[in-house]
Amino acid sequence: MPETAFLITAFATLFVVIDPPGLVPLFIALTRGMGPEKRQAMAQRACIIAAALLLLFGLAGEAILTFIGISMPAFRIAGGILLFLTALDMLFERRTQRREGQHAEPDHDPSVFPLATPLIAGPGAIASVILLVGQSGPGWGGTIAVLGLMLGMIAVTYAFLLASPPLERMLGRTGTIVITRLLGMLLAALSVQFVIDGVRGTGLIG
Repeated sequence: MPETAFLITAFATLFVVIDPPGLVPLFIALTRGMGPEKRQAMAQRACIIAAALLLLFGLAGEAILTFIGISMPAFRIAGGILLFLTALDMLFERRTQRREGQHAEPDHDPSVFPLATPLIAGPGAIASVILLVGQSGPGWGGTIAVLGLMLGMIAVTYAFLLASPPLERMLGRTGTIVITRLLGMLLAALSVQFVIDGVRGTGLIG
């Protein structure tokens, strides 16, 4: 099994990248006018699809990369840069503005797009799962631990979506901005660590 420090880092990375609190106002905007039962069905379908996508990339992502000739150190560096750009978006609110621009059309089911992907299982989340599985060590123990954390984070996201109306009233616009920027700072530091680990994996530094 991986060390506790790695599991804490993995949990923090997934929480920051998926950003359940940041999804609350977006979920409300995309499901405006729907009844509680339909909102619950939308949240459930979106989380199941997102979990399936992340499981697929968690289990087969490294094999896919190997097949097309991309090494894990190279993917760690690229993933770290991608996550750093995501962190910049969070720090300067561009991520929230871009997400809020993805409005659902009338009679459109937003559970697959944009809820499941790219809002929950976006490029950052997919890259994070592949990177964390690659860092979890040999054997299936680490992989199962990372995927278990990912499924737990999807469950947390589902809980946030179900509790979105009271959470939005409690946090307000200012509270959401503060949380998003704090998570952005944490993600920036984690992304730099991914790049350092990738460069170290190439043998360029000790």
